[in-house]
Amino acid sequence: MTKEANTRLADLFGLTGWSKGELARMVNRQAAAMGHPQLSTDTSRVRRWIETGETPRDPVPKVLAALFTERLGRVVTIEDLGFDRQRRTGRKAVSNPDGLPWAPERTAAVLTEFTGMDLMLNRRGLVGAGAALAAGSALSSAMYDWLHTDPALAADAPQLDNPLHPASSAVAAGYDRYEAAPVGSEEIEALERSVEVFRAWDASRGGGLQRKAVVGQLNEVGGMLSYRHPPHLQRRLWGVAANLAVLAGWMSHDVGLEPTAQKYFVIAAHAAREGGDRPRAGEALSRAARQMVHLGRPDDALDLMNLAQSGSGDETLPRTRAMLQTIEAWAQASMGRGQAMRRTLGQAEDLFVSDKRDVPSPSWMQNFDEADFHGMQALAYRMLAEHDPAAASPAQQHAQRALDLRRAGHDRSKIFDHISMASACFIADDPEQGDRYARLALLSIGQNSSHRTWDRLREMYRLTGRYAQYSQIQDLRDEIRIALPTKIEPKGGSAAV
Repeated sequence: MTKEANTRLADLFGLTGWSKGELARMVNRQAAAMGHPQLSTDTSRVRRWIETGETPRDPVPKVLAALFTERLGRVVTIEDLGFDRQRRTGRKAVSNPDGLPWAPERTAAVLTEFTGMDLMLNRRGLVGAGAALAAGSALSSAMYDWLHTDPALAADAPQLDNPLHPASSAVAAGYDRYEAAPVGSEEIEALERSVEVFRAWDASRGGGLQRKAVVGQLNEVGGMLSYRHPPHLQRRLWGVAANLAVLAGWMSHDVGLEPTAQKYFVIAAHAAREGGDRPRAGEALSRAARQMVHLGRPDDALDLMNLAQSGSGDETLPRTRAMLQTIEAWAQASMGRGQAMRRTLGQAEDLFVSDKRDVPSPSWMQNFDEADFHGMQALAYRMLAEHDPAAASPAQQHAQRALDLRRAGHDRSKIFDHISMASACFIADDPEQGDRYARLALLSIGQNSSHRTWDRLREMYRLTGRYAQYSQIQDLRDEIRIALPTKIEPKGGSAAV
């Protein structure tokens, strides 16, 4: 007993509206349903959990996580409730209140627990976004030293005499392992192919329709990682986990589940590093930075980009480093830092053209081609044009180049290009061209499940306001209102960029 109040549990308990007696009764019922009929909790014990920081024995933390997850409509983990898994298993607790970074043997447990809760919310139609995003500076401070050290692959899975037995950490975590079992190279190849299928679907149609499938696949991989495999297979399995976690995060971001998305990006960074792939870990964190810019928090994005770029390691290919620079430039543009943005994009250009492609790009970089490079530059200049209208011209040039180069199957990116072009035209006082490109975006936006396309469409809608007296633009504004979800009206502001 710590004699200190568990403030994290107290805060979440306050959101539920339960009484302590209600929670005690629900814990008993839920535990019995999970095969623990002998467990008995009362009001006084719940009070001790909250007021004195008493840590309940297993499986109570798991039961509480499930109850809070269902009640609040978002994933609530054991750590979110203030129960440190390391403390419960007799290890020295880390000082970071969010438990970052996780010990290598805990990543599979955290991954599987979080995906399991996410799937439960999906099944019951309760998926929500009620949590707060962690600040970029907080994540960077917690993870800086960890990401800059070389991973110890030997710690990827606990040492076991019998490799067919599940890892003890998996049992301690108390999550469902379904029917996961040790896998061989053929199974891992199939998993790697499935990542490509999911990635292609996301690029074409957005993340909404396949998010649950990706989360389910990631959950299964977490179970597989609870077994000890030969090092070369374990490394590849961690790579699959990292790729799926990035996709789960990106799809969650695409449909507005922002705290869930951030958690997946952090999980992906852990999985990549434990698989020995620091560039992949850096790219995962850059996704969290892109999320921050989109939400109007470019200062947090710059903190994350500093960590992503410095922690990626010397083996990061020039094209990957160029991609990271474009995200930093986007954040700078959002803050009106035109000189810094142009300097950063110049560095990105040098890196991009210096990549001789003599070393194959990793699978997760396949979508960052020349079209995407110009698309990101168009986005940065379009953002800067809000502060400096002269930037609208290069925004148009890069957007047109991106459109000329876009490959089939990248429908969402093409919508973004059209919106960037239209927005730049409106800022440049060319409503006729703006109308043309806006209507091209509207042609396909209805077949896409990406909320981010709607967010940027709202921003474009705001820019059309100065031309509302023209009948053609008024018609366009009417069509945009029809195209946007009925529950969310078009609005201005920098949060939905």
